[in-house]
Amino acid sequence: MVKEKTIQEKIKDWEVADLPEGLRLEFANASQAQLEDAFYQDLNFGTAGMRGLLGVGSNRMNIYTVAQTTEALARHMEKQGDDAKKRGVVISGDSRINSELFKKVSAEVLRAHDITVYLFNGPHPTPELSFAVMNLHTYAGIMITASHNTKEYNGYKLYGEDGGQLPPKPADEIVAERAGVTDIFHIKQVAGGIKKIGADMDKAYLEHVKTVTINPELIKKWGDKLTISFTPLHGAGGDLGSRALKQAGFNKVSIVKEQFEPDGTFPTVKYPNPEFHEVFKLSEGYQTDLELAVDPDSDRMGVGYRKADGSYAYLTGNQIAALMVNYILTAQQQAGTLPKNGAIVTSNVSSNLPGLIADSFGIKQFTVLTGFKYIADKIVEFDAKQDYQFEFGFEESYGFLIKPFVHDKDAVQAITLMSELAAYYKDRGMTIGDGLDEIYAKFGAFAESSEATEFPGEQGQAQMAAVMTRFRNQGPKNFGEVAVKTVEDNELRVSKDLTTGASKRISLPKANVIKYWLVDGSWIALRPSGTEPKLKVYIAAKGEDMAAANKQLTYLKDQINQLLK
Repeated sequence: MVKEKTIQEKIKDWEVADLPEGLRLEFANASQAQLEDAFYQDLNFGTAGMRGLLGVGSNRMNIYTVAQTTEALARHMEKQGDDAKKRGVVISGDSRINSELFKKVSAEVLRAHDITVYLFNGPHPTPELSFAVMNLHTYAGIMITASHNTKEYNGYKLYGEDGGQLPPKPADEIVAERAGVTDIFHIKQVAGGIKKIGADMDKAYLEHVKTVTINPELIKKWGDKLTISFTPLHGAGGDLGSRALKQAGFNKVSIVKEQFEPDGTFPTVKYPNPEFHEVFKLSEGYQTDLELAVDPDSDRMGVGYRKADGSYAYLTGNQIAALMVNYILTAQQQAGTLPKNGAIVTSNVSSNLPGLIADSFGIKQFTVLTGFKYIADKIVEFDAKQDYQFEFGFEESYGFLIKPFVHDKDAVQAITLMSELAAYYKDRGMTIGDGLDEIYAKFGAFAESSEATEFPGEQGQAQMAAVMTRFRNQGPKNFGEVAVKTVEDNELRVSKDLTTGASKRISLPKANVIKYWLVDGSWIALRPSGTEPKLKVYIAAKGEDMAAANKQLTYLKDQINQLLK
């Protein structure tokens, strides 16, 4: 077993290393507090690989931490045999600072082990990386991205041979291998023999995106009338996103030119996150019926629509999912293609509404843990057993998947379907908001929120753990005037009914999530982020109308915030 180095031992190693000038200057100018934060741990592997601030240190994204993790992957692959090495790894990245550099380092470390490497030229979306893993039948995939984080971050996502993010067992094995890579400054790299890919994979991927369209006649009718603005937020999705909309038949697409070119400094937005309405500020100038935004690696999508009075409204991830499920199943029913064994897959902190909609069509809902790899696992299970046909998967954090030729969330697919959905309501003389009201009238109004409290640094991790322990051991029996009916603790894998005292085992895998079901049908869930030092709180409230649902949501927010103080 390798002895873990102390912070000061790590700092000493970096002090004597021959660092590139940028890292050397950062190291020389760092305060003791900054150094301790940069070295107190190795970057964690969470629900989506590792993600961290760019800079010097073992707790930062830099050429050494990238090389160390890739060396661990290479050693893991060598233990799987020559076939794994021959099948190889496909590598991609988005537009972030140092993405191209980290791609190159990853490729050259793998080549030093004589592992086949396919390297995307330039920025490409995360979903295309997942597609490429399956298309090329590689053993693994690496995506250099920090998703929707600010410009100071980058990250490293690992994908398994099924095209989904790496499941826990091989991820744990690679983390164990990484602990044995102690001399991170002299990891061998070989530049030759790298296979470049790009245009042909784009073409193959876009051919599959054509299958997202359900009603081409509807698009033929409205493709020249529905106006759309599209922004990739300076990320990797601009080219494929705009081409996907064009090939689907949407001809009134305005590209937000100020945000189209890939730029990892994100000059027009502080947070390149389509969850935030601020990213649509430039889009509003185009005065379109529909506004679409995707994050830098194009796996998440945000949506705005123009209301009857000309102002814009913005949807939550849960609302988008409800609209999509309703449209997919309605359109299939009308076309006579609705499967008898259809299924949707959602995370356990996402809205109940899509499941209710699916049930009304005779479609089964499956609930999994947060992390799209668990949705991908269900798709693989459906394929193996041939018992269910995948119809839709989503997480409340604006991640959607329509067709399983990708095994991760896919914003290119999502903008294509969302545009068709907008045409569907336009054909009925309605806005998307009207469509949502129509759903609420049938199933009840749902109001949800997701908020995060930051716990930075080494002390922050301990504080966040203490909060979860307090809720786990001394959890509330009511939130204000609303009593708790059931507590689900995924860490203990136990669900306890507080009204009867009865307990039962939870079938989901172990995870640090606590969910409180309230007697009025609302729920509150707490979950530490797997990629950032944040405690996430999810709240869902239901009411007879949106006013009632929003009022209850506000009340529950106040109650949980008091308990978190």
